[in-house]
Amino acid sequence: MASARGADESEKSLKRQLRVFCGSLIDGVSNHPLSSQTLTISDGSIISISETLPSTEIDLDLSDYTCLPGLINTHVHFDANPEDAADYGVYARRTQADNLALILKNAATTVHTGFTTVRHTGAWFPDTLARAKATIDAGHAIGPRIQTAGPYLTIPGGGGDLRFPEIPMDKIPAESQQGIASTPEEFAERATKAIKSGADFLKVIASGAVFSTGTEPGAPEMHQDDIEAVVAVAKQLGVKVTAHVHSDQSARDAILVGVNSLEHASLLSDAAIALAVENNVALSMDVYNGTYTDTVGRELGYPEVFIQRNHETTEAQRVVFEKAVAAGATILYGTDAGVLPHGMGGWQFEIMVERGMTPMQAIKSATSVAAEHMGLDEEIGSLRVGLQADMIAVRGSPTIDITRLRHVSVVVKGGVVIEAPPSMAW
Repeated sequence: MASARGADESEKSLKRQLRVFCGSLIDGVSNHPLSSQTLTISDGSIISISETLPSTEIDLDLSDYTCLPGLINTHVHFDANPEDAADYGVYARRTQADNLALILKNAATTVHTGFTTVRHTGAWFPDTLARAKATIDAGHAIGPRIQTAGPYLTIPGGGGDLRFPEIPMDKIPAESQQGIASTPEEFAERATKAIKSGADFLKVIASGAVFSTGTEPGAPEMHQDDIEAVVAVAKQLGVKVTAHVHSDQSARDAILVGVNSLEHASLLSDAAIALAVENNVALSMDVYNGTYTDTVGRELGYPEVFIQRNHETTEAQRVVFEKAVAAGATILYGTDAGVLPHGMGGWQFEIMVERGMTPMQAIKSATSVAAEHMGLDEEIGSLRVGLQADMIAVRGSPTIDITRLRHVSVVVKGGVVIEAPPSMAW
């Protein structure tokens, strides 16, 4: 239905002025859509937005569409496929070239589905991810704008360590061990090195991952003073810290020492939710990813323990999500690894609305709210004059039917048309 525009179109797109007519426009900031808006884009930025009717000067006539800011996903992993959970040994068999190709493939899928900016929350292959990011930034490959946490900061054998029975110790790539530490002093050193190597923020594995061996999702892994040491480095060097947590205790530990956001947060108590609100700690909760895992996990051959853990944490996380929304917590749109390679990054909006958000709140969580948290709100996250021209379009109204965001027809990133129906001239 849609034809992709390659990276070789970038120079052409940026050299011309692009005029886009939107039948409806959600700017990512206002609470109500606007009708009949024309955006003029030049040199990658929005230079005007006016209430007009389409004319012969329009390059993209989106009369039947709703335009929105480019979407932002604050929890992605490009150096993995969900199928890998059935065979972790693949990480020892892939070459660096294999990993680079996988990252770029997943990045291209992500941007074609409307996510023009992502927060890459830790990597087993941080050096390769950095190469992929540089390749995309240089215009040599299609992908979203990427903020990266660099390596996972984790304990030996913890949820961020690439240690699995399928991988002999001598086969674990050295690249994946860069963030592993055992003491506060070691964590501070790893955190400093990650930032100096280009990390835009830091990620700590405060409690175990669902899909890991030898750990429990609710069991604390990093001590509070370990997390505190990372936070101290981050504050000194001007970046934020996100904490991977499932347990209530890990969440409290992380909040009290000053992290900026929590991922998953499946097992938080009401008191921990209130503590997050009080300390302005945002929550990035992958409330759809569990449905994907439950649907395909058995077919793909996931270990039974993974299936059971997913079952235990999915509904628990959705209940916490409902309570967090009602309490006024800052919610960031984040999907985790499973759905991205399959072009399902936008499927989570429906669950967020089912579990208490208004459609506009859900949209803002993936636009202006996410951009502000990432320190990018003066560049992206809304359709405003002076900001970069990151824009998507969907047929119909996502405020009436939020599932419209599953099927993005038009993607513009920095003024470059990446995706558009072939019938549209531009």
